[in-house]
Amino acid sequence: MKPYVTTTLKHSLLPLCFLSASFLVASCSQSSQGSADGNFARAVQDTNPPVEPLSPEASIKKMQLPPGYHVELVASEPMIQEPVAIAWDGNGRMYVAEMNTYMKDANGTGEYEPTSRIKLLEDTDGDGKMDKSTVFVDSLVLPRTILPVGDQLLVGITNVQHIWSYRDTNGDGKADEKKIVFRNDVLDSRNLEHQNGGFLWNIDNWIYPSRDNLRYKYRNGKLIADTLVDNMIGQWGMTTDNYGRLFYSEAGPGLPAVQIQQNPAYGALNFADQYSDDFTKPWPIIGTVDAQGGREALRKEDNTLNKFTAGCGQSIFRGDRLPVDMQGDYFIPEPVGRIIKRGKVINRDGKIYIEDAYKEKDWLASADMNFRPINTYTGPDGCFYIVDMYHGIIQESEWTKPGSYLGKIIQEKGLYKNRGMGRIYRVVHDDFKRDNQKPNMLNESSKQLLTYLDHPNGWWRDNAQLLLVIRNDQSIVPALKQIATGQQASLAKAPGPLARIHALWTLEGLNAIDKPTLFKAFTDSDAQVRKAAVWISEVYLKKKDSEVTEKLAALMNDPSSDVRVQLALSLRSHKTNRTTELVKTLLANNPKNELMQFSFTTFTESQKMLEAERERTRNLSPADRALVTNGATIFKQLCATCHGPDGKGINVAGSSQMPAPPLVGSPRVRGDKTLVIQLLLNGMKGPVDGKTYTDMMPAMGSNDDKWIASVLSYIRNSGELGNHASVVTPKEVADVRANTPVIPGGMTQQELEIFKLGRAERTNWNKPR
Repeated sequence: MKPYVTTTLKHSLLPLCFLSASFLVASCSQSSQGSADGNFARAVQDTNPPVEPLSPEASIKKMQLPPGYHVELVASEPMIQEPVAIAWDGNGRMYVAEMNTYMKDANGTGEYEPTSRIKLLEDTDGDGKMDKSTVFVDSLVLPRTILPVGDQLLVGITNVQHIWSYRDTNGDGKADEKKIVFRNDVLDSRNLEHQNGGFLWNIDNWIYPSRDNLRYKYRNGKLIADTLVDNMIGQWGMTTDNYGRLFYSEAGPGLPAVQIQQNPAYGALNFADQYSDDFTKPWPIIGTVDAQGGREALRKEDNTLNKFTAGCGQSIFRGDRLPVDMQGDYFIPEPVGRIIKRGKVINRDGKIYIEDAYKEKDWLASADMNFRPINTYTGPDGCFYIVDMYHGIIQESEWTKPGSYLGKIIQEKGLYKNRGMGRIYRVVHDDFKRDNQKPNMLNESSKQLLTYLDHPNGWWRDNAQLLLVIRNDQSIVPALKQIATGQQASLAKAPGPLARIHALWTLEGLNAIDKPTLFKAFTDSDAQVRKAAVWISEVYLKKKDSEVTEKLAALMNDPSSDVRVQLALSLRSHKTNRTTELVKTLLANNPKNELMQFSFTTFTESQKMLEAERERTRNLSPADRALVTNGATIFKQLCATCHGPDGKGINVAGSSQMPAPPLVGSPRVRGDKTLVIQLLLNGMKGPVDGKTYTDMMPAMGSNDDKWIASVLSYIRNSGELGNHASVVTPKEVADVRANTPVIPGGMTQQELEIFKLGRAERTNWNKPR
């Protein structure tokens, strides 16, 4: 299959979307075995379901799961309302981000009022259900991201790009200290669905967002930003596997998994066949009449959603208290379909594939119209957690205006009435008991934290590493070196591969990695340990260390594709004559490794395009250059989601259908300025040049004239997109806006042409006769 996303402009400044020993189980299997629990039937309950809210207990009864699985309530209204994300601190207390003003009606009335909150929940009696709640932070504008770092909580909110740290200094469960840990004074003017919707401390000790082109290192209470090669275009939620591979998703074009092939530090890379076509098809058990695509998005026989439209909140399950075949599987909610899909993650020659775990059914499906799963997690107790916003309207107001399909459904069904609720669930299994050990990491010694690096639940391993790094306790370095090299150290037994990997990365985070430890890891019996060591060796490659380079050269014929691919990525990122020679040899020796070959091709192409773009913009006036540069940022952050980073469109799972038309070389884009301004202001629906696309173009008229002018200037005047037309000025946008009526639901191509004809008629009328 042909790749569908290539790398994008370097340094250029969606619906909410949002085992007994795990170290013996790889998260990427070599072949798809399906799921052992697949022997169950999908039963559609109602093709036109009622919309009245149900109690949590009644809602649970409406859920279908494979045999042996059960759903338990952890928290619900009135304790929480409109939950969108959760996170546990090192002591197992749960933070809950609430978007209390999200879509109170179809117009999004009062959406940006600062009344949303972050709650702190605790289970004081150990029964698995939250019984204590405090408002940790109040008066927020739609909080989006929460990440506990020690006794701090890092928080991002809507429309603002600052990142704050909140801390409770007196133990009353309420934050009384607030600091900016990353400052960016530029307001985020994107639709709230298109702003960052994830924040994750990865195994490589970088904090990654789900969108944009930055990642962060935590240093002395501050976040230090690093610019990525490309802009990430994930939406609500993100996750990682045991080895630091990140998984994003894009709701807009219906892509349930993106940017899963390589770390974003090496550029964006996707393949059209990286997940099966079956994995893009949800199988709800009730009619999905509130799908944005209307009747075309529904199966004729039962009114159920026939394609992904709102995938979000994905997670790789890494716990130890559910069936072993769940380990390393990819789970992604579809809140419009009221389902959670399960995929098997498969590694073939270093390239990642996701295949549907079941045939024409999903792991979890609900017959409750208000069930809105928008985030999933592995919990400290080794079980699977679901955040259910339990909300009537799940699409933002740009898609629900009066006159639109969704606007009519919302009014007809009274979906706007169903708000102010929310549930958090735990999935358990008959054959397992949840782990009742309450975490106490914030109060434990660094020596005790070391023992958790070999814990069978990934949540414990991740948090132990994070806390060890932020404490910067150098006294544990000798023990970490022992664990990294396979010695027992302070552990109860010889460390498994995952413990060795976490020890290596903890040493990297403490700036304590040394050559003997690294060289020993290069020869480890486990391929993922060797891969981690290659990745970490970039600390020395940056310094052009020839000894490390020659040790890496000895891995050129490593039996693992993962190791060889990582070797190519690390060597190409730190260019010397010797590393360039080694990369050439790797490529020559691995002609059939699709991931390695295509990654290098897109990397070199992006470097050429970047230089060409810089050269071309040198000839623009300062004002025009500013418009194009700003437009490039907007395009990478937003438009690329549906049109592709290269403007060539996106094929969903290798099908011939695209969510939106290509922009490269488009005569419409390069032609009449007024037409493209009107298109952006009102949005567009229906076929384009006789071809139907899976998504409609939403109205962008809520953005200011400069924003519209910038994105159109880039699209019309970008060599990267193959267009060379004049820029669009803010004044031109203002003039068109003043003379163009607002058309709910978007304009058709015919309407655009009629408006164009009308302008021509008026021009001809005014000509001398």
